[in-house]
Amino acid sequence: MADITTVNPATGEDIKEYTYMSNEEVNTIVEASHNAFLQWRETSHEERAKVINSIGETLMKYKEELSKLMTEERGKLYGQSLQEVDLCKSICDYTAEKGVTALADDERDVEGLKKGIVTYQPIGVIYGMQPWNFPAYQVFRYTIANLMAGNSILLKHASNVTGSGLLIEKIFHESDLPNDLFRTILIDHDQSEELIGHDKVRGVTLTGSDSAGSIVGQQAAKVIKKSVLELGSNDAFIVLEDADLDVAVTTCANARLYNNGETCVAAKRFIVVDSLYDEFRKRIVEVFENTKYGDPMDENSDIGAMARKDLQEKLHKQVEESVSKGATISVGGKLPEGKSSFYPATILENIEKGQPAYDDELFGPVASLIRAKDQDDALRIANDSRYGLGGAIFSKDEAKAIRLASEQFDTGMVYINGFGLANAAMPFGGVKNSGYGREHGGFGIKEFVNIKGVHVLDPNASA
Repeated sequence: MADITTVNPATGEDIKEYTYMSNEEVNTIVEASHNAFLQWRETSHEERAKVINSIGETLMKYKEELSKLMTEERGKLYGQSLQEVDLCKSICDYTAEKGVTALADDERDVEGLKKGIVTYQPIGVIYGMQPWNFPAYQVFRYTIANLMAGNSILLKHASNVTGSGLLIEKIFHESDLPNDLFRTILIDHDQSEELIGHDKVRGVTLTGSDSAGSIVGQQAAKVIKKSVLELGSNDAFIVLEDADLDVAVTTCANARLYNNGETCVAAKRFIVVDSLYDEFRKRIVEVFENTKYGDPMDENSDIGAMARKDLQEKLHKQVEESVSKGATISVGGKLPEGKSSFYPATILENIEKGQPAYDDELFGPVASLIRAKDQDDALRIANDSRYGLGGAIFSKDEAKAIRLASEQFDTGMVYINGFGLANAAMPFGGVKNSGYGREHGGFGIKEFVNIKGVHVLDPNASA
């Protein structure tokens, strides 16, 4: 019996079977990765940048093939899969352009020293555990930064996108990158814990749920290894009294439903001040009513299928539990029959503390619509969460929105009057149960480096 069977969530049909690697195979890969690192760290920043560019160029040769496979394995719209590949290319471009400067030595005038030098040196093998929702982007996000920094990469991808993980490995191997600097490994959870403890593995990064982050964070801490955790969220999109409703409604709908709603920084809670609530509700319900799920390869479909049947069923249980505790369904909320994993665009109202729709992350096309008394109440509700990854503020007073985002919104990222998945030039990461560490924006490139202080003294100076 196969260890992994990938399934097309839009049809419920099996795609392909895979077998886990043996412990001996994994150990051989780790040793080869470490040896490749020993050579790669001696490569100049400029040469690394050229290799990163070659990865981006090779990626584009596989754009359609990878996009179709991601759509087949996890149910996202094909057009959005194409956009994901373009995002990965932009990460390569940005890193190749900015990485050399970001990693340059920082020479300082230090009293008592001839000079002080801060240098950023790679540390070794970085092990990444990545989720299925963005099968390519999640990999490129940590891989490209760490390759530029001089590290080598091991990838354990989510089992339901195993084919995508292996195709990404093929893309890296057909670029100018030495093969052993990037390997996709097929292992189970017990093997993963052993890998975290391997003496040649120097850093661990995970994108996933906060429960998974708690486990991995403890495993890494137990062996005193640096970790970066990008975890779940319950992002609040705040609509203030001076918001442009057209912008707010359009953006909130897209931010909730993009990628089938299976996005870490999706708009999961719409928090609307009382003066605009009824009109916002009227408009957003109409948008959700007109959102149709269907074949993700069909350009007429608005949303595709959720990534797995169990995830669809879990989301529906969260909806049902929220309703049993007082929430009401304004649109959607009915579980489709059959083997596929579609779920309708859904809005819940009368949301209160103690309901999954208030407390937890609903990872799918379900939005929580919450009425706030005023601006202060909206921010209170937004911050009343164990999560803090992203969020948004809608207001025509841009200066006010920036001040509120900077000083009062307890989250790692805030959008003003808009929404975007990620930008290679801006830091990505959260606070509280949404994890720690940052990727992108020049920050991710230094998460797994030895920030080394070199003290240069003048031997002729008086003691």
